[in-house]
Amino acid sequence: MAVTLRSRKDIPPELLDAKKSAVADFLTKETIQPLAAFAARPSPSHNLVGIGIGHKLRNGKPTSRHSIRFYVERKLPDRAIPKEYMLPARIGKIPTDVVETGAFRAFGLPNPEQARIRPARPGCSIGFQVPGGGSIMAGTFGAVVELEGDLYILSNNHVLADENQLALGSPIFQPGLLDKNTPKNDQIAKLTKFVNITAVGPNQVDCAIAAVLDKRQVRPVIMPKVGKLASGDPVSAAENMSVHKTGRTTGYTRGVIRDISADVKVGYEVGLVTFANQVLIEGIGGPFSAAGDSGSLIVDRKTKRPVALLFAGSPKQTIANHIDDVLEELGVRIVA
Repeated sequence: MAVTLRSRKDIPPELLDAKKSAVADFLTKETIQPLAAFAARPSPSHNLVGIGIGHKLRNGKPTSRHSIRFYVERKLPDRAIPKEYMLPARIGKIPTDVVETGAFRAFGLPNPEQARIRPARPGCSIGFQVPGGGSIMAGTFGAVVELEGDLYILSNNHVLADENQLALGSPIFQPGLLDKNTPKNDQIAKLTKFVNITAVGPNQVDCAIAAVLDKRQVRPVIMPKVGKLASGDPVSAAENMSVHKTGRTTGYTRGVIRDISADVKVGYEVGLVTFANQVLIEGIGGPFSAAGDSGSLIVDRKTKRPVALLFAGSPKQTIANHIDDVLEELGVRIVA
């Protein structure tokens, strides 16, 4: 009987080897086709959006056995799939499963209005200004982080740095420009550091920080109902862990972690980008997130400690970076 995976360190070598083989054969070798307004197509190059590890589902419910999961934009009946497009039932001795998630997209261009909040708190709207005008956007203030006594706003690269495009020192606003702020008065931080998102090879994180201009204008307590963290020290993401977040678009939502080692293809403005070893979360009672929730800090409900940083998803699944990877890359710690 399979046990619940309490962290990435608990994944058995045979599962990791099977996943690595599946990624090499199906996720990285396929020629990716551009998205278009066509009916669902069965070819893995069109339909496969990720590969991970999770309990095999039967009639929509998890069994006790782990499988290699093929995440697809749309799950089609076997009779509709040509033989040459069928995904394997096993990778070596490990069974596989096909799970419909929809296409994954970076959550960066939402629509609802959000308020100006002072002091600003994690969970509220933030965003950048495109030099010379152009598109407007808004994402989510994830957490207050600290480095050598200075405070920073933590969020995604695509929320603070426009997918590597902005210069360090660029202004960051609360709320984001999409939420009817006043750029002259609402700058709250300046872009300080980001981890590049690359189309060459898999990415681990989508993250950035912006230096707070006035420490009095931010508070580390997350907006309701997540509230104050018990500690800024991360806890490892685990299968079936109950989590919650507050985000700029969907507000407070609860979810359950279903995969802690997913490799996925995510749609950005620059095209499809691959991410390795990500966390997948399923919402409770509805979607866990939507466009504009990018950057939200995901918190373990039991320990009240940070688990992951939300950056993308589909109507059925949310994708997040392991928060310990984010903090290590940026060299910061979360202020509780």
